[in-house]
Amino acid sequence: MPALSIPTALSRLALLACLTTALGASAAQVDVAGVKLEDHLDLRGTPLQLNGAGVRFKAIFKVYTAGLYVGKKVSTPEEALAAPGPKRVAITMLRDIDANELGKLFTKGVEENSPKSEMVNLIPGLLRMGQMFADQKQLKTGDTFTIDWLPGTGTVITVRGVPQPDPVKEPAFFNALLRIWLGPSPADWKLKDALLGIKP
Repeated sequence: MPALSIPTALSRLALLACLTTALGASAAQVDVAGVKLEDHLDLRGTPLQLNGAGVRFKAIFKVYTAGLYVGKKVSTPEEALAAPGPKRVAITMLRDIDANELGKLFTKGVEENSPKSEMVNLIPGLLRMGQMFADQKQLKTGDTFTIDWLPGTGTVITVRGVPQPDPVKEPAFFNALLRIWLGPSPADWKLKDALLGIKP
């Protein structure tokens, strides 16, 4: 087997280094309150990156971690809402909670952050989401759920790895859910900044 020329050997080494870096990047994780979040993921064939992540506090108690995944980094609520392509909010519970109660908190968050003119159109999706949480009974520490926006499909909520039936097709519904955390009256101001990648 002929020896490789120095330029060829160097180019192969460079390629190997790039591949190693890329593989390392795809496997990197961010630790948020002991929860590991991938800094990159593939959602139905579309690469997404972790825009930001943080903890939802209620009083002094940690309730859950949340991470926002988008195709391209955003730093304002307007950019997040307008970002094209698939998006994901990934949530991991940090304490046991009544799932029905969490559903009610989400509904309240939508009501407090959505234009009044949009609420009539959001009601069917909110009722469906409320029923889905009611059916779960309880979410325990470590349980995960994701809220995905998939163009052409709609908003898909996956609980403990199981996609829930009947996606809500209207884009306004996903944006209404996103405003729970990024709206003018967010669930947690520090979490809002964290999801937007704003350092304290």
